[in-house]
Amino acid sequence: MHIQTDGHTTFNPAYSHQAVDLQDSQQQERQCSSDRMGLLLLLTSSLLSSYFHPGIVVDAQRSFAIRNIVLSLEPSTNVTRDTNVTVRCKAIVSSSGSEVLSREYTIYKDSQKVYTKNSSTSEDLLYPLPGARVSNTGKYRCKINIEGKEKTSEATKLTVTGLSKPVLHLNKYVVNEEEEVTASCTAPGETGSIFFYFYEDSKEILEDRVNSNQLEAKFRFSSIGHHTINCAYAVLIIPDSFKSEQSNMITVSVKELSITPVLEIFSQSRVYEGDQLNISCTIRNSVNSSVHITHNLYLSHGTKLLSSGETKVNHSMVALAKDPVDFECRLEMGHVDKVTTKMVSVTELFSAPTLTMSPAEVFQKEYMTLTCKSENYASERITREELSYTLKPPDIPLTSMKPGVFSGKALQFDFNYTCVAQAKGIMKHSDTLTVYPKVSVSIPKISVVGKAVLGQPFRILCQSDTGSFPINYTLIRDYEQLSTTTVKLPPQEALFTVTISRPDEISKYMCRAKNNHREALLSKRLNATVIVPLTDPTLTVLPHIPEISEGDHLYLICGTKGSPPVTFKWYRDGNKQPLFTTTTDKNNTHYQVSHLSKEHSGTYYCEAVNHANIVVRSEKVTIEVRMALWKKAVIGGVCLVVVSMLVVACVLYFKSKRVRVVRAAVSVWSERPPEAANDEESSVVSSEPDVEYTEVVHPQPVDTVRVPLRKGTDTVYSELKNLPHGDADHHDYQGSVEYAELNSDRPEISHHLPEAHDPQDLPVPVD
Repeated sequence: MHIQTDGHTTFNPAYSHQAVDLQDSQQQERQCSSDRMGLLLLLTSSLLSSYFHPGIVVDAQRSFAIRNIVLSLEPSTNVTRDTNVTVRCKAIVSSSGSEVLSREYTIYKDSQKVYTKNSSTSEDLLYPLPGARVSNTGKYRCKINIEGKEKTSEATKLTVTGLSKPVLHLNKYVVNEEEEVTASCTAPGETGSIFFYFYEDSKEILEDRVNSNQLEAKFRFSSIGHHTINCAYAVLIIPDSFKSEQSNMITVSVKELSITPVLEIFSQSRVYEGDQLNISCTIRNSVNSSVHITHNLYLSHGTKLLSSGETKVNHSMVALAKDPVDFECRLEMGHVDKVTTKMVSVTELFSAPTLTMSPAEVFQKEYMTLTCKSENYASERITREELSYTLKPPDIPLTSMKPGVFSGKALQFDFNYTCVAQAKGIMKHSDTLTVYPKVSVSIPKISVVGKAVLGQPFRILCQSDTGSFPINYTLIRDYEQLSTTTVKLPPQEALFTVTISRPDEISKYMCRAKNNHREALLSKRLNATVIVPLTDPTLTVLPHIPEISEGDHLYLICGTKGSPPVTFKWYRDGNKQPLFTTTTDKNNTHYQVSHLSKEHSGTYYCEAVNHANIVVRSEKVTIEVRMALWKKAVIGGVCLVVVSMLVVACVLYFKSKRVRVVRAAVSVWSERPPEAANDEESSVVSSEPDVEYTEVVHPQPVDTVRVPLRKGTDTVYSELKNLPHGDADHHDYQGSVEYAELNSDRPEISHHLPEAHDPQDLPVPVD
């Protein structure tokens, strides 16, 4: 059921609830009339049970379970507008008793509670939606509550399609320009949150949201003529919306008001600058007295408001030849504006002056000339002599030489000048001229950027402390121009790259700076330290290498040629890290190793580097630490003692051997004659003669009976004494005594050896 309240049709859910209650009551009456006798019997049985069992309460022993609850939509989940829809909630409950449990049903739409009912029957709950609307679209759920136990059904979505056509009503169809029109747009039978849209000539002019099915709007038309009005609406179902078709079209006629503004300008046929202009802004044709409209007049010149009033506005002014701008007379009546414009052409009396300077560039305190001049003027109104020129500000130190010409010295800072031309009360200003007095360049300074290394390129900077840009810098060597560069901006620098081969060449460089017509300024000679790269590294060892012994102090002196300071490093082969590092302002220094030992033996070298960053390395020197002198003396003494003992032992040994050999010779050979013995004794007593030892090999004896057979050979050593000539009269060969020594086993000496009477029988000495 729909209700109309204050011209709005809304849907009231209470009537739906009453219909459900009425249906349930009729059903219950039919059931009571058909089962009245059964109820009487049931009542009697209950009374008898209570009488015989007064202490038992049935409800206290009853148990139940909510097995399921299902929500369904009838006739379908998708219906069209005006379909009668029923929401059915069916609960399946298991109970131990025979009585029906009291229950509470709740219907939800999109999480919002829309219906609640208590029931004492097991019948399904029916929630009707008569004449469903799009606003009924949503997800429905049903919840049942029995004695605190609850269960909720799954959600089922209902979709209702189809919207009613909106209806548009206007209170007027013919209006004047300023009149207001009231329009009403209605969505018949629709409910919920609705957006309404109004259109003028298919262009949307208004949008508004209401919770009813009708919206009234008031608006005015911006122009005269015929205008078509229509509307539409959309029902909001979060998160979607459903838009209706367009409403009926209504045509509104807008009539123009007969009242109009009038603009009048009173002047001569040709207006010159300085002429007087009288301007009037009024209203023509008065509006019908039945219509109460407030009039407002505004007189403007461009963006400047000259005057305002209700019915008439007058204004007087001097004509100026500026950019052509319209005069405007505007009439405002409520929300209606009417405008009329006119343009006045004003002839220029004289042109705006121009201000120039000569020379184009001027330095501080130099003379300059400023010229102010209007190029054009209306000769039919004024003469050139009537034009006067002045400079602003008036207190500047410039003198007027003739009309429009001013001369004087330039200031030491930037200054703005303006020229004013005047004639017949008309004043015109020139554009502002800013004079930037240039600063003469100062004497340049010359310096080295970074380090000046002999034989390597380095940069020379030429720079002046003051001076206006651009500045030309020229590098000079021995008054010969080498290169020129121009510095135009402050970040730029005048840098020149040079290379010198001798340190004294650096003082030959100078630079010159110039930024004006005056003579260029020359800097002083370049004075900078020249770094000579290191050369000829040497490593000197003290004491001298052959004299180095344990316990000495070793001095490794590293020297080089080049500019100090010099950093020296000493290395030993096998070690990557230096043994010692030092920096000195001399070209040589030393590294001391105290109390040398054998472990200090090795190969040493040194490296040197200065600010030229060229590392030089000396030749490698091999050092062998010799044994200390006292150790040598001890070893020598010990050796002498050992040698002496060995010599004595050898002498004793050889003497003992000589005696054995002599005895063996006597036993082997026959006895010598007495002369020979005397000779031997005399030879011993006499001075020591030359002695020769000869090995004599004797064959084995043939007579095996007399001489037993021995293996090997017998070796006889003979000592031959060289006698003086003339003493060999007894024998024909040299040597008076023969000593024999048998190696291995000695033969047994027979007693039957033949006597040797003849010296020829003696063995022949072997050379």
